[in-house]
Amino acid sequence: MPISRRIFLKKAALGIFAATAAPQILYAKNSTGSFIDKLLPAPIGGGFEMPDYWVWGSSVIKGEDGKYHMFADRWKKDIGFQGWVTNSQVVHAIADKPEGPYLFSDVSLPIRGAEYFDGLVTHNPRVIYFKGTYYLYYFGTTYDFPVPQAGTEWQNDWFERAWMNKRIGVAWSKSLYGPWHRPERPAIEPRPGKWDATITTNPSPVINPITGKILLMYKSSPVNSAPPLLLGVAEADHPLGEYKRLSDEPIFRFDTAANQDNDVEDPFVWHNGEFYELIMKDRFGHICGEEGGGIHATSKDGIDWKLSNPVKAYSRTVRWNDGSVTHQANFERPFLLIENGKPTHLFAATGAGSSPWNFERTWNMVIPLK
Repeated sequence: MPISRRIFLKKAALGIFAATAAPQILYAKNSTGSFIDKLLPAPIGGGFEMPDYWVWGSSVIKGEDGKYHMFADRWKKDIGFQGWVTNSQVVHAIADKPEGPYLFSDVSLPIRGAEYFDGLVTHNPRVIYFKGTYYLYYFGTTYDFPVPQAGTEWQNDWFERAWMNKRIGVAWSKSLYGPWHRPERPAIEPRPGKWDATITTNPSPVINPITGKILLMYKSSPVNSAPPLLLGVAEADHPLGEYKRLSDEPIFRFDTAANQDNDVEDPFVWHNGEFYELIMKDRFGHICGEEGGGIHATSKDGIDWKLSNPVKAYSRTVRWNDGSVTHQANFERPFLLIENGKPTHLFAATGAGSSPWNFERTWNMVIPLK
């Protein structure tokens, strides 16, 4: 669709038009084999589900009690799925084994007031353990309209108004059961006039075992929620910061001026002892060939990345341990449980429904790895 002169000038002033030519994308042979080939059948009834809630996005860690602790998002079903951006809260669930099933324990990051940057919504949890303390990364948001309730008529501008206030926070606790201490300010802010001018979200932290520093990957966009969504990296000596960006530009650029519907989100980054690895969602399917499928990449420094060859990391088509195969409506927010330096299980938010975002139910599923 042609854009107006006003929108063109606004985007040009921000310097956000992609090059008309296709961006250069580097590939490297995956020395550990294709990631998708590591996936085993998923257990029926595994993971985490709450019948009266939409459940989304997980992060799992083994606690000192020997149990597996999942941090996830939930919000009431009667609000509608769109309530993730207005009503989500990060909750804590527990299981005896990685596959689950996980049972609800407590609300980790509840509502605390619209005056806080994270006062009305917490979402996208990622938990790490650093020098005797647990750190829970998430995005929070707030907004200036009434909190939606069951039966509330959804207003067209609510999504964008809440979405544009998303900011990454880092809470901390000596116990996975809390209490969690919440920050007064975001861990990393948007930069006006840059590619990450709007939000900071999708936090993916990893401790570099060589340097001891925290690499934080995050998502943002130049104008609003429209594509392209882009990823950046920052680094800190401590989970609470200060975070300094390692690159002034996004680490990937798949879009062009002719086709902005080509981007990625939901990164999960880890360090295998030699280099960084990354899995993330191919939103439109132009990279791996499947809308919402996953791709894999590697990097020595967290800044310069090469897509793996073969690139595909996971699919919305899932094999289950009863022999059945389904094509999931969505397969989002990939997370890897790392034990003894090796990924052992892939977690993902998924849903049953007729098409992406048209759900009857959602839950966090788990796939064991070879």
